Amino acid sequence: MTQYALIMLAAGIGIPTLAALNAALGRFMGSPAAAAAILFTVALLITAIVTLVTGPQALARAVDAPKHLFLGGVLVAFYVLSITYIAPSFGVGNAVFFVLIGQLISTAAIDHYGLFGAQITPLNLTRAGGIALMGIGVWVTQQG
Repeated sequence: MTQYALIMLAAGIGIPTLAALNAALGRFMGSPAAAAAILFTVALLITAIVTLVTGPQALARAVDAPKHLFLGGVLVAFYVLSITYIAPSFGVGNAVFFVLIGQLISTAAIDHYGLFGAQITPLNLTRAGGIALMGIGVWVTQQG
């Protein structure tokens, strides 16, 4: 479990870093959309290599997957495009703050209802208080 936590910590560190890097690339290029396209091209190459190494036969199963499961690609494109456009004028910290608040809200709903096959973790008063405390903590980090 510790290694999972460390990997997810690294992924969390990567989100604002990705936002700052891609926003800077978008400014440099004069096109946030082009910067996002480059990001996705690099991501596609990396994930293609990992897929080839770990088992390309899994790709054949995508044909039979429920189509709504592909909306994850739409959501990641929305995130990258929105952060790349908005972070330069709104600030990376402010942009990621609202992303984190959105993550807290959606995580609570996904876990409470077991959406998309997630393990059900009911939203009780203790959990809601913890989520609120996390939200307040994120807000405090953005103050003066």
